[in-house]
Amino acid sequence: MESLNPFTRANLLVIKIGSALLFDSVSGSLRSEWLNALCDDINKFHKQGIKIVLVSSGAIALGRGRLGLLGEKLSLPKKQACAATGQVLLTQAYETQLAQHDIQTAQILLTLQDTENRRRWLNARATLSALLDLGVIPIINENDTVATDEIRYGDNDRLAARTAQMIGADTLILLSDIDGLYTGDPRHEADARHLKSIEDLTPDIIAMGGKANFESGVGSGGMATKLAAAQISTQAGCYMCIMDGQKNSPLSRLSGGERCTWFKASQNPKDARRQWISGHLDAKGSLVIDEGAVTALCNGKSLLAAGVVSVTGAFAKGDTVKILDSENQEIAQGIASYSAEETQKIIGTKSSQITEILGYDYGAALIHRDNLVMSQ
Repeated sequence: MESLNPFTRANLLVIKIGSALLFDSVSGSLRSEWLNALCDDINKFHKQGIKIVLVSSGAIALGRGRLGLLGEKLSLPKKQACAATGQVLLTQAYETQLAQHDIQTAQILLTLQDTENRRRWLNARATLSALLDLGVIPIINENDTVATDEIRYGDNDRLAARTAQMIGADTLILLSDIDGLYTGDPRHEADARHLKSIEDLTPDIIAMGGKANFESGVGSGGMATKLAAAQISTQAGCYMCIMDGQKNSPLSRLSGGERCTWFKASQNPKDARRQWISGHLDAKGSLVIDEGAVTALCNGKSLLAAGVVSVTGAFAKGDTVKILDSENQEIAQGIASYSAEETQKIIGTKSSQITEILGYDYGAALIHRDNLVMSQ
């Protein structure tokens, strides 16, 4: 990767702040001194003309402290009650600190559907763009008060990446309690090696995330979700950084070259619609295709019914589905032209037979090439 620190060239910046940085698990309260220093940092770079969006965790953790539920295993309704009470404290804290610098803030609470539904995605993008043009700093969090396990991100790493992708950010910073990506879990592997930069997110790099949460346990993310965020953001032409934000003034420290891991942005990002498809996180089903169909897709062709071997899931027309090869490896994602039930009836047949089988057709392709994005 270029020797120049990508942060020094940022124009539109998304900063994700983990719960463990904002919340003192011993006192059960906000780390006010740390937040004050962060807001001083934000003011410094905001004055330089950099547009900034914050994606901040911490509502549930703060709500636990406020409601006296520290250490208790929470039911979903109690988690949502903590989110509702904690979000007030979280938003108020940012508003109070940034107001001292004459910076206005706006609260935006998103659910998974706000980024996975195309119309809602476009609406959210328009709102964020308007706020940024007005000099406002949006503060985004997942709407944990209404989201259930089936319709939630569950981590703010991927939400931050989808936000960066949505608004065309050039830099995404994940402030965590680890200073980047290692070849293994540094807590348990003495020979785990820190990686300063990642040029290409190969399967071996993705495997380094594993399933373990390298972090301290207050938050819900882990290295696997950070690498998923890297896949989304870098494909959108956005540099991403993982750094240890526990000490004060993390942005100034990053600007000064503090140790971290940088992920290189793609030099040929997909267009906005293809970014949205490839970054989709709630695919409703999958199609296994034969080798001939794999070759056709690699050559820029649409997916036809004749090349599909099997169908799984309960997707509707217009839902996003994964496309797998004969070894169940994902090779693409796309928007289905037919429902799972309809697809099951026509797989393996010629396009000319669709009307005969269904009594109607939505076109010859199960997934048109304009609605399909290859994984690599």
